[in-house]
Amino acid sequence: MKETVFIIGLGLIGGSLGKNIKQTYPDCRIIGYDIKENDVNLAKALGIIDESTSSIEAGAIEADFIILSTPVFQTKKIIQSLSQLPLKRDVLITDTGSTKTEIMKASTALKEQGFTFIGGHPMAGSHKSGVTAAKTLLFENAFYILVEDEGNDVAIQKIKKWLKGTKANVIVTSAKEHDYVTGIISHFPHLIAAALVRQAANESIEYPLAKRFAAGGFRDITRIASSNPYMWSEITFENKHVLLMLLEKWQNDMNRLVDIIKNNENESVFDFFKSAKEFRDELPQASKGAIPSYYDLYVDIPDIPGVISEITGYLAEERISLTNIRIVEAREDIYGVLVISFQNEQDRKNAYNCIKKRTAYDLYLI
Repeated sequence: MKETVFIIGLGLIGGSLGKNIKQTYPDCRIIGYDIKENDVNLAKALGIIDESTSSIEAGAIEADFIILSTPVFQTKKIIQSLSQLPLKRDVLITDTGSTKTEIMKASTALKEQGFTFIGGHPMAGSHKSGVTAAKTLLFENAFYILVEDEGNDVAIQKIKKWLKGTKANVIVTSAKEHDYVTGIISHFPHLIAAALVRQAANESIEYPLAKRFAAGGFRDITRIASSNPYMWSEITFENKHVLLMLLEKWQNDMNRLVDIIKNNENESVFDFFKSAKEFRDELPQASKGAIPSYYDLYVDIPDIPGVISEITGYLAEERISLTNIRIVEAREDIYGVLVISFQNEQDRKNAYNCIKKRTAYDLYLI
């Protein structure tokens, strides 16, 4: 397609979409804009964009397809600005925000001017951020949500065509359903993870050993508490009505749990854990969800000098890239003490086979 794409926001998501579109449609022209000049220059150097623009207005009026890959509060402001511009009449506009109700309300300003807006949310992420972390495989097998409350099938098919190269699982739904479901499986868990960490931090003042033990399983189950606090405070308020409902339900469940523990209701406590285990065991393992996956491999190694360099040496020989490596001092649920993180499932599988055939160390995947 010899059309012009304008990407506003050249971070991980915007950069990765640019890479995918350029790979799928090499004849298209991609213009990029970001408030960080360094990111714009990097995007050019990496071939993600063909050219840059000094203003949103200049890029938008030339575009056939506009992608707003910015924080939600900025996206709403940009939508308002775009509605005042002489855009092409058949321009298609989308965003990548993780909440949709408020953005779809804001998009009314565009629709009143006769422009087409389709809400978007690619459920993908990475250990790294920024345009230098952009990659074409970021969205592969991930869910890519499109939101169109008025059922514009023509626009939906057009945006699916633009996204063909992502190899994502595209799902169309309403803003209401999107925000409630993502609230359940993404936004709410971030609140709970942060609350668990805050409780541990408070308790560690009196019991310092808690911080040391938290390096094990606790660190893994609360890893999302390390997410960007600015982004998550924004998401909390953008989706506050859903989160308040979920928090109220959570409080009721916790109050019920307090009662059954106080009353020594052994069977009820057993059912509490059993039902949670059964549901979790039924969750898909191969597909990507709303929270980015971490592909960790646990290696039970002896505490002797050189053993870590031995393991990483084997991986280097077979050119298997890793993203992180750490030693776990205390872990109550598995025996692994060396945790190696990978960018994707295939790298982890290759590493498993590599270490397995060269050593007698026990390996664990969870």
